[in-house]
This record gives sequence, structure tokens and C-alpha cells, in this order.
Amino acid sequence: MTDQPQDRLEQAKEKGRFIREVKSFVTRQGRLTKGQQAAIDEYWDQYGLTHEQGAFDWQVIFGNNNPVVLEIGFGMGASLVEMAKNAPEKNFVGIEVHLPGVGACLKDATTEGVKNLRLINHDAVAILKDCIADNSLSCVQLFFPDPWHKKRHHKRRIVQTEFAQLLAQKLTTGGVFHMATDWENYAEHMLEVMSAQANYKNQSPSGDYMPRPEHRPLTKFEQRGHRLGHGVWDLMFEKL
Repeated sequence: MTDQPQDRLEQAKEKGRFIREVKSFVTRQGRLTKGQQAAIDEYWDQYGLTHEQGAFDWQVIFGNNNPVVLEIGFGMGASLVEMAKNAPEKNFVGIEVHLPGVGACLKDATTEGVKNLRLINHDAVAILKDCIADNSLSCVQLFFPDPWHKKRHHKRRIVQTEFAQLLAQKLTTGGVFHMATDWENYAEHMLEVMSAQANYKNQSPSGDYMPRPEHRPLTKFEQRGHRLGHGVWDLMFEKL
């Protein structure tokens, strides 16, 4: 009998590390800090969702019918916590395969008193297919995913036609797939893939990229990039 995710989470608490299968992208695991470990120990039951729960009922999970924003790959979670804190009229769900990031996000969320947030430590594609109902998300956010910058690795990029159509099933009509990247070639790839989807409309008036919307916080990583002269491209496509 294989270990259940909760069992593996307990093992992570004991060992300070987490071993898991990755289907959609590669993660680079690090060891949990004491603060991250403590946050998982104390708050996972309050904030955590698992693949084994099956189909998520957002009204039951959040206790309301507010719009649900899903972020895939939230990193250390600082911007996700800030967005949730600034928009209490929405519910936020973050998926991250890197357990130290989950611990850091839990620590920040509890420090800030954020209640409209749930976290998942699992493969995003499996969660989308198995746990998220069709037409149940108001927005999907994908900020600074692995660019797989070598040409021979471009096929590993998460933004592909199949992924776009999976999200289209989960988004409500008028829901938005919001992407951001600091790799111009990946931005061009995203634009090409999404422009080819007949059931999406580019929200950019110029038909390409959007200015960074105010609701997407400027991360320290992004601020550093600006100082070095690096560009950042936001793309927002609406499900028709």
C-alpha cells in the first residue's frame, strides 16, 4: 500500500524534506527552515487541501460563493498572500510543489491574518483534472513559470494548447488566464499558443501584452530585474 499525501507530509515534518512525484514540471527541493516547518505543523489542517479529497466544493471550503482565483506555482507565496489580503471579496487557492514555499506562504498568511486562502502541495495538472470542477474558477494565474529556455526543452513549457484547453474547462465564461514572464522568448511562445485558441480572447488592446495590472504585486525578483534592465511581459486571455 502506498503512502497517502498526509503520510508523506508527516514524513516531511520529521525529516525537513519532501519527496514526491512531479508530472508537469521539475522542482528543486530544499530543506525546510524551522519557521516553515512550524507553520506546516500548526496551520496545514486549516489551510491545506489535498488531491485525495477529490472534487473541491468551494462553498464548503471557504464558506461563501466568492470568485475563486487559482495560482499555479506561487513560489514562496509573498505575492499570493498580498493579493489575498488586498482582495477579501475573492477566494485564493495556490498550488506549489516546493514544500519550503508552502511553509513560507503559510507563515506569511497567518502573520497577516489572511483567511481567504488555501494551499495545495501537488502536481497542478492532476489537481485541475481530478479536483477542480468545470466552470468554477474566475481566474488562473501563472507567474514566472520555468521558461525552459533551451530550444530543445521548449516542449516542456507548461503553456501549450492542451494546458490552455484544460484551463478553459475550469474557467467560467469571462474568466481570465493571466500569465507573466521575464523571458521574452517565452512571452512570444505564450502569445502564439494562446492566440491560436479560438475560445480565448486577448484582453490587450494592442493584441499582444498588457501593462502589469495593479492587482499583481511587484515582487523583489521583478524589482531586481527592472534595475538590471530586464523586461517583464503580462498576458491576459479571457475565456469566451
